[in-house]
Amino acid sequence: MKADPSMKLDIYINYPGHCEQAFRFYEEHLGGKIVLMMPHPQPPPHFPKEWERPILHAIIEIGGTLVRGADVVNAEPMRSAYLTLRIDTPEKSEEVYKLLSTDGEIFMKLEKTFFANRFAMLRDKFGTSWMLLNEE
Repeated sequence: MKADPSMKLDIYINYPGHCEQAFRFYEEHLGGKIVLMMPHPQPPPHFPKEWERPILHAIIEIGGTLVRGADVVNAEPMRSAYLTLRIDTPEKSEEVYKLLSTDGEIFMKLEKTFFANRFAMLRDKFGTSWMLLNEE
């Protein structure tokens, strides 16, 4: 089957009340650009009261890929899927690794592997799982 230009593949992440905080962090530190940040006009009654401005739908572009998100009750951290961030230099890889691993969970520390100059797997403080890859 040949590529179909009428289809695009995006990523959608549910957050337990901190979608806006996560997207603003990615925008500031990963060079992303928030395209849309739409809070619920009236938070649903089953949402926790401490969610002051839950997000109904948000879009951020990171590295040419659209990531979509929302605040969803009982959302859990990503477990079996990763956003893979391809990074041009080992130095930038180190910088991004330090940024995303702070207050997160490291599954594989950033290091040289047989298939990459630098590679790491981690979950950031927002529950988003990342693979960092410098193939140089």
